[in-house]
Amino acid sequence: MTEKKFDYLINGDKSKWEVIIGLEVHAQVLSKSKLFSSSPTKFGAEPNTQVSLVDSAFPGMLPVINQFCIEQSIKTGLGLKAKVNLNSVFDRKNYFYPDLPQGYQISQYKNPIVGEGEVVLDMPYGTKKVGIERLHLEQDAGKSIHDIDPDNSYVDLNRSGVALMEIVSKPDLRSPEEVNVYVKKLRSIMRYLGTCDGNMQEGSLRADVNVSVRKVGDKKFGTRCEIKNVNSIRFMQLAIEYEARRQVKLLESDKKVNQETRLFDTKKNATRSMRSKEEAHDYRYFPDPDLLPLKLEQSLVDKLKKELPELPDEKKERFIKEHNLSSYEANILVSEKEISDYYEEVIKKCDKKLATNWITVELFALLNKKNLSISQSPVSARNLSKLIKMITSGKISGKIAKDVFVKMQVDDNDAEQIVEKEGLIQQSDPKELEKIITKVISNNKDKVEQYKSGKEKLFGFFVGQIMKASEGKANPQLVNEILRNKLK
Repeated sequence: MTEKKFDYLINGDKSKWEVIIGLEVHAQVLSKSKLFSSSPTKFGAEPNTQVSLVDSAFPGMLPVINQFCIEQSIKTGLGLKAKVNLNSVFDRKNYFYPDLPQGYQISQYKNPIVGEGEVVLDMPYGTKKVGIERLHLEQDAGKSIHDIDPDNSYVDLNRSGVALMEIVSKPDLRSPEEVNVYVKKLRSIMRYLGTCDGNMQEGSLRADVNVSVRKVGDKKFGTRCEIKNVNSIRFMQLAIEYEARRQVKLLESDKKVNQETRLFDTKKNATRSMRSKEEAHDYRYFPDPDLLPLKLEQSLVDKLKKELPELPDEKKERFIKEHNLSSYEANILVSEKEISDYYEEVIKKCDKKLATNWITVELFALLNKKNLSISQSPVSARNLSKLIKMITSGKISGKIAKDVFVKMQVDDNDAEQIVEKEGLIQQSDPKELEKIITKVISNNKDKVEQYKSGKEKLFGFFVGQIMKASEGKANPQLVNEILRNKLK
């Protein structure tokens, strides 16, 4: 099997074009309270019920930094193999919008809390390193609501002040598929760390996608456009495909690509212009006078580093080494912390290879069909382990196991109890099997003669008859062994 090669290039009418992509991922810090206030961050609360005087910008109200959010950002930086800056500064990013009551957003500009790092992607054409330029902390804005009343817009400030980590990649991504793998890997790392839940449906993870194109062979970057606030990986991919082709069409028509901010229309699967792209000076950044520079102790960083859990890349290496898994199998099993935990629970008392097959094939097929996560699995790890143990001990066959697996899905029924109750134990007594085999041979003497004259494919016919006569309970291995001796 030959490995797939990277080939994401756009064939224009005049040239081949390379797509350059960089992502600014906004990840909500997993914290019970906001970045500068004690207000709760629970999703789905009634509008304007999780708002303090700080969040609503009442005069005289001062921000107080949430230390837990700082520690969560440090852990994320460490998980990205990035440099944690012991000195960082909070800045005011000035712009005016109804859902930003302060008239500015508290963010970080020149001195972020985390510097350069990297994320390693496992692609079909090999591994790829994507550089992380920075991670900075900032507060989220509120939410403007325009679809309640035809004449009025409303503002919900529940999200105002929620802590966000903005993770800025270098322009190292070259295809929608790489973006897919990158975002999933980033989300996986943060879930392992417990710093962001990565729930895109709830807005916990979204991204601004920067796209430009250049002719194959060119070294200079083209003019980029930013696609704002995309909250699904699929939409990111569709937006990139559309935007790249739009830019190629413009350039091949001798037109200019304007640097601008665009929106992705999910109904038309197209991007459209929102506004001209702002530069840093447009926001008039300056250090927030209400917040002192953030100074960290190296001892705190070292302490948090020691407390880091085993992350996906390290776990993958261990799974390959300890459990003799392929790189592909290991990738699947470490993609989510819950999956790796489930797998390690299953293999405590059963065959590892068989467990891998059952989890990645049978269990995943069930979860995909029912649209469930592994944490919602109707079959517990403990119960699946029992089922696999019965297969390897010869108590039941693989075929019967699949029938038992279906019955286990109802209220996580115990595998052993199902087998005992329904009399599904595999027939492995050689004397009893010999009786069945002798009878099948006696009833098919013509087929026996044909087999002995060279029609060896009839062997499968005999096995099928024996399995039918035993109601599927006969041990296939023993059946094959006894039958071959009988047909000599």
